[in-house]
Amino acid sequence: MFKTILSNVGQYKKQAILSPVTIIGEVIMEVTIPMVMAHIIDDGVSKGRISYVAGLGGVMVAMALISLVFGALAGRFSAVAATGFAKNLRIAMFKKVQSFSFANVDKFSTASLTTRLTTDVTNIQNAFMMFIRMAFRSPIMLVCATIMAVRTNARLSLVFLAAIPVLGGCVFLIISKAHPRFERMLRQYDTMNGNIQENLIGIRVVKAFAREDYEKKRFRENTDSVRRAQFFAEKLVILSMPIMQLVMYASIVAIMWFGGNMAVDGDIKTGELSSFIMYVGQILLSLMMLSMLFIMFVISRASMERVAEVLEEVPAIKDNEESEFSVADGSVSFRNVSFSYFNDMDNLALDHVDLDIRSGETIGIIGGTGSSKSTLVQLIPRLYEATEGEVLVGGRKVSEYSLETLRDQVAMVLQKNVLFSGTIKDNLRWGSENATDEEMIEACKSACAHDFIMNFPDGYDTNLGQGGVNVSGGQKQRLCIARALLKKPKIIILDDSTSAVDTATDSSIRKAFREKLADTTTLIIAQRISSVQDADRIIVMDKGRITDIGTHDELLRTSEIYREVYDSQQKGADE
Repeated sequence: MFKTILSNVGQYKKQAILSPVTIIGEVIMEVTIPMVMAHIIDDGVSKGRISYVAGLGGVMVAMALISLVFGALAGRFSAVAATGFAKNLRIAMFKKVQSFSFANVDKFSTASLTTRLTTDVTNIQNAFMMFIRMAFRSPIMLVCATIMAVRTNARLSLVFLAAIPVLGGCVFLIISKAHPRFERMLRQYDTMNGNIQENLIGIRVVKAFAREDYEKKRFRENTDSVRRAQFFAEKLVILSMPIMQLVMYASIVAIMWFGGNMAVDGDIKTGELSSFIMYVGQILLSLMMLSMLFIMFVISRASMERVAEVLEEVPAIKDNEESEFSVADGSVSFRNVSFSYFNDMDNLALDHVDLDIRSGETIGIIGGTGSSKSTLVQLIPRLYEATEGEVLVGGRKVSEYSLETLRDQVAMVLQKNVLFSGTIKDNLRWGSENATDEEMIEACKSACAHDFIMNFPDGYDTNLGQGGVNVSGGQKQRLCIARALLKKPKIIILDDSTSAVDTATDSSIRKAFREKLADTTTLIIAQRISSVQDADRIIVMDKGRITDIGTHDELLRTSEIYREVYDSQQKGADE
């Protein structure tokens, strides 16, 4: 885990190393100052040597300024290293998520990935910044100040040595109890972020059903759950500071008591006692900082585990990056293909499917909800991997192509239409980055989108907003179809992509497809039989199996399922 996380320090290693180096200089100055102060009191002030006091006073001021410079440099180096490390970590996580298949994405919720990329990385960043400073400063300060204190008065040193086991016991108790509590707190963050995301995406539905009060109540409950989880996790950490301060101040009081008596008896000089108290303060402060470092590690450990889980996740689909094969044509074959979302052969979404589709053929796919129509077509561009059997495109197994090569030749308009922030042109260029205005207009005309685009004041330069909030469902579908057409693929898949358009527009889109995509293999998943009745062949699916294949007329004669769907839709149309 630590190797995975720390490998992302990258180009900020220099600052990560310079931070502890400058801290060493700061510590040396801080440890030396009490010794100089003791000489000023015992050899200067007590004997009335003003020039001696002034000379050593100047040295002490210079040492303080040097310590200040070293401290400032250490702070800057640690801040640059920590923020750069967090940047690299987020980039590495985002890059990893982009390599995930649908199966990997299904494993992590969107809200959880968002929390890991934000809150968890911030926790790690803070822990890293504290580590490269305190993990070096505190031990060095502890060792140097202890040596100087023992050297000043070994007998009086026994007082603060007794405080070390007490602090150690407190830290061990906090570490052992706090970690599972912070894990629980982060899971509550995931739940809250998921509800926020769901509410913001569906805000129009919330308002349409006047459910604002319900959503407010649910959000209050979620935030209260986070508050309780935070309090439960952090109350142990909160207790640590007063316990440490109690031990620290008790030690100082004891030292002042015993040291004062020793000074009265002449066993220790006044300057030595003053410097000893300063050394004890440095020692106990170092112990407190070490304790806080361990506690910070406990807090961030849960975050590190969650981030490492993403970075170490193995993509379910392995990309054949070195493949030089290109897709020869748009033919598709399924050979005894079975698929399960849970890799469980007793729980199959697709059950031993055999199918051959010729290049340039138009195939309609009909079936009830849950018949695995979408699952079937998602195996073609390897959005999921077949659990058993083989899927071939262009005469080769899909695994023989690189993912980029395969997906460049398979355009897919998913059931859920997604547009991104930016103009209509920006969204269309997802299909072809270098598409000309003429190509975009032609694609939009084929998708029956050109006319409504030109009705906008800014035409193709109209800003769609996040998720295409200012276009209707049918307009969004047509823009997604145009975007897919711009790829000029060998295979195009329309997954119920005209459900939000009227039948006349649906007919126009199909006509344009027949005329302009004659050489492109077209797969159309639809609920309306009118959307697929002109296809070369129609596939009827039920419970993950292909029950019938044929033309519209053939299926009316031979397929009971198809005939029932047709009759029910015709009856509804007549009524």
